[in-house]
Amino acid sequence: MPAWFPFLLAIHICLAVALLAPSVVLPFLLRRRSPGEQPSRTIRALTAVQGTGTLLIGAGLAVTGAALLLTLGVGLLGQPWMLVALGLYAANLLVAAFVSRPNLRRLVRIGPESSDATWERRARRQRWLAYGMAAATGAIGFLMSTKPALW
Repeated sequence: MPAWFPFLLAIHICLAVALLAPSVVLPFLLRRRSPGEQPSRTIRALTAVQGTGTLLIGAGLAVTGAALLLTLGVGLLGQPWMLVALGLYAANLLVAAFVSRPNLRRLVRIGPESSDATWERRARRQRWLAYGMAAATGAIGFLMSTKPALW
């Protein structure tokens, strides 16, 4: 194994987590704002990463993933634990892109004219979705670290 392999692996893991982090973390940071109140710096940063940073992070993830495959060998893609982990990650990305992110945008943009009960109901639903995404991310980490014989 090359000496730079641990650094490549660390960068790949950080990028993979960063791609999903806004969808998992934002539902717990959002709170009902009064009219004219600006979101916190953290919320603005996560929203920016979720918007424009996604393509850059995704490209870096693809490059580091390809480099890892070249280093470890493409036979790794035939391992059952890897296939399940990649499937979970793909499902997590689809949920983030087509369910979580649009709902978060709506939640941030809900104006003062809507009821607090409506906002709370939507925020609670978004937090449950984030719990599911975090559980899937944990399952991926478990599969990657233990490499179990699934079949």
